Amino acid sequence: MAKELATQLIEQLQAAGVQRIYGIVGDSLNPIVDAVRKTGGSQQGGIDWIHVRHEEAAAFAAAAEAQLTGKLAVCAGSCGPGNLHLINGLYDANRSGAPVLAIASHIPSKQIGSGFFQETHPDRIFNECSVYSELISTAEQSPRVVHSAIQHAVALGGVAVVTLPGDIAGVEATGETPLPATFRRATLTPDPASVREFADAINAANKVAIFAGAGTQGAHDEVIALAELIGAPIGHTLRGKDFMQYDNQYDIGMTGLLGYGAAAEGIEDADLLILLGTDFPYDQFLPDTRTAQVDSAAHKLGRRTDVDIAVHGDVLPTLKALMPLLAPKKSRRFLNQMLKKHDKLMNKAVGAYTRKVEKKQPIHPEYAASLLDQVAAEDAIFTADTGMCNVWTARYINPLGTRRLIGSFLHGSMANALPHAIGAQLAYPGRQVISVSGDGGLSMLLGELVTVAAHRLPVRVVVFNNSTLGMVKLEMLVDGLPDFGVDVPDADYAAVARALGFHAVRVTDPALVEEAYRQAFAHPGPSLVELITDPKALSLPPKIKGAQVLGFATAMSKVVLNRGAGEAVSMARSNLRNIPRS
Repeated sequence: MAKELATQLIEQLQAAGVQRIYGIVGDSLNPIVDAVRKTGGSQQGGIDWIHVRHEEAAAFAAAAEAQLTGKLAVCAGSCGPGNLHLINGLYDANRSGAPVLAIASHIPSKQIGSGFFQETHPDRIFNECSVYSELISTAEQSPRVVHSAIQHAVALGGVAVVTLPGDIAGVEATGETPLPATFRRATLTPDPASVREFADAINAANKVAIFAGAGTQGAHDEVIALAELIGAPIGHTLRGKDFMQYDNQYDIGMTGLLGYGAAAEGIEDADLLILLGTDFPYDQFLPDTRTAQVDSAAHKLGRRTDVDIAVHGDVLPTLKALMPLLAPKKSRRFLNQMLKKHDKLMNKAVGAYTRKVEKKQPIHPEYAASLLDQVAAEDAIFTADTGMCNVWTARYINPLGTRRLIGSFLHGSMANALPHAIGAQLAYPGRQVISVSGDGGLSMLLGELVTVAAHRLPVRVVVFNNSTLGMVKLEMLVDGLPDFGVDVPDADYAAVARALGFHAVRVTDPALVEEAYRQAFAHPGPSLVELITDPKALSLPPKIKGAQVLGFATAMSKVVLNRGAGEAVSMARSNLRNIPRS
């Protein structure tokens, strides 16, 4: 019996280890969806079709699965508006280095170029957010294109897009299917001369600081050993948090707008700053000091700040080659100063917001995040919405070496947490998955609560509802602008969730937060805890510059003029606790 091209494509995905496809059905996509149906689903060793409510969520879910597993994940969209909706999630996946393949079905091939109903050109549209994007125009061509798409996504760590007209998907498969080219990823060892130069710079410096990113994954112990040998404090990026914060006696927190602790001062006061596996984009938080950078992607070396020593290599083999060339530093003065500073900031600033607040309403978001850290499972996967949820998870969720925290950390999209959680829960059905959602982000893709309910996923949604776009408010105030257009109408998200079959509770009393978490997390199905938090609790950077203080003060004066002194005083009281103390 003849095999349809769509069936051949699905068989290629099965051979590559794909277990599910996220998407929404549509006429041009029907041959693909029917081919998935014929596999019998995962219970019969086939592929599951995960029906989401918005294609953007499909791409986010695939991105989360790919980031967490390191394996190929797949999403799909029908022609025109269907696959266009994938684009935001695909940008997120590509920037996160997630191996995702997107199937973008197309209008009938003979109609392409005629301005036909729903006509777009996916093979062009997705070029900027992919490492590979090709149009299949013949049956003979298809297996090679699909093979190349899989290889590009997995090998380069990014998005591959296959554009497939619906009529071609239904024709007989005539091309031979290439065998999957499975491979073990190579280790990139640095040039010995670069390592020698790196070692000389460290040996010559009196005060060395380490700033670690996601590229340190798998090198935790070696980075700690380096810090011990040279007396260097370790700051980390948000993406590096999972891999460097735990079991780290030299940790001094994060820098940047979301930062906390002594990381900002630690990297500024050093004679030599070592950037390990990070492409930290905010150059205003990087000091003008002698800098060494280690990265496996040579094109990233020196693109954020001037680099004096550039080392092209993976972090782990670089450190193994480097350590024998280093002389131990006798002085621990700089390290001890930064650790003492960090401890003081964490206890008197970050920690102070979580104590003696059990009766203060609205709920302090810091307190709620701190309790979430205590109640969550030791191997929980957290997904965080962009904005203030990034701040609270960055500052209060401890990775433990067994947890994961992901978000739209490079693309910065709203509404990512819930669809990310869907992909995470499907990839790891036995682990606790917690979506830390803001009310703004949750309301943007609110329909995905239906997806969670439909698939009976035990996702735990924690909603920080402050009825405002908090991060945007902060950005306005820092720029000297009064906050405007950031308020979100109050909505009872717990009631919405209950209507969908969730265990859901709305919490206004901080004394009830912990028990609300425990009950929700013990529930066998989907659950939601909505926390009514202080809308005036904003995040300020760990190191405040004069221009920021001036902007905040200017904005406060405008708030007084426009809305009265009471509003300004209330906002000031809520945020004095967020100003770092020296």
